[in-house]
Amino acid sequence: MDALPTDWLSLLLLTFVLGMKHGFDADHLATIDGLTRFNARSQPLLARYCGTLFSLGHGAVVLTIALGVSALAGQWAVPAWFGTLGAVISITCLVALGSLNLAAVLRAGPDQMVQPVGLKGRLLGNLRRVSHPALVALVGALFALSFDTLSQAAFFALTATQFGGWQHALLLASLFTAGMLLTDGINGLWIARLIARADQVALIASRVMGLVVSGVSLLVAAFGAAKLLSPAIDAWSDGKELAFGAALVAVIALSFIMAVRLTRRPVAA
Repeated sequence: MDALPTDWLSLLLLTFVLGMKHGFDADHLATIDGLTRFNARSQPLLARYCGTLFSLGHGAVVLTIALGVSALAGQWAVPAWFGTLGAVISITCLVALGSLNLAAVLRAGPDQMVQPVGLKGRLLGNLRRVSHPALVALVGALFALSFDTLSQAAFFALTATQFGGWQHALLLASLFTAGMLLTDGINGLWIARLIARADQVALIASRVMGLVVSGVSLLVAAFGAAKLLSPAIDAWSDGKELAFGAALVAVIALSFIMAVRLTRRPVAA
């Protein structure tokens, strides 16, 4: 896991950016897609807000873990191997998700809409097919019970204790959740719009996002592996976390905006 900046303002900004990036995680996109599609016909209003509800449940666990870890921070030190293990797990998952989503784009027929592919969602079974706001939030909470999310929340909390007590950890966790809520909420609204129109433009838009999710996952995995294997690259990237995170979110956001603009084109008669 990357080192976080020691400047409080930079740390706040980076945490929000990381939350936005986390919201674009392929597992999030795939599960929100499934929840939205399941409710699109019977409960269209709920379908539009599946991303928001999912993110709220996910964020509630992040806040709880951050507060718990900040309370125990004085009694526990992060093991030296913790960051390396987290990086290896993250790289492995990113490679798998990137490869699966690239395959989904390549396999899709000319008249098929590309749906994001995730790993965690498959473990939830029928929980992805729920039609109550509380249950949608519960799915988001269950998604947070994973090594990457828990370790990230713990890392934020431990870093925040350098600046103060649990209030600082709560603020960081809240900013992370706000960033994630922004991207997941917009994604849920966009998927609902995409489902409502199944024309050629929607097919193109779904492929654009599928390729972006795949490409970003594989590029981030490659960069993470390079940092682990090359001390020179690791040293060069030190202190540039905020710039890298902002650039990554900007690329995804621009691609997302392009896909949204495509879905706003009028349906051909």
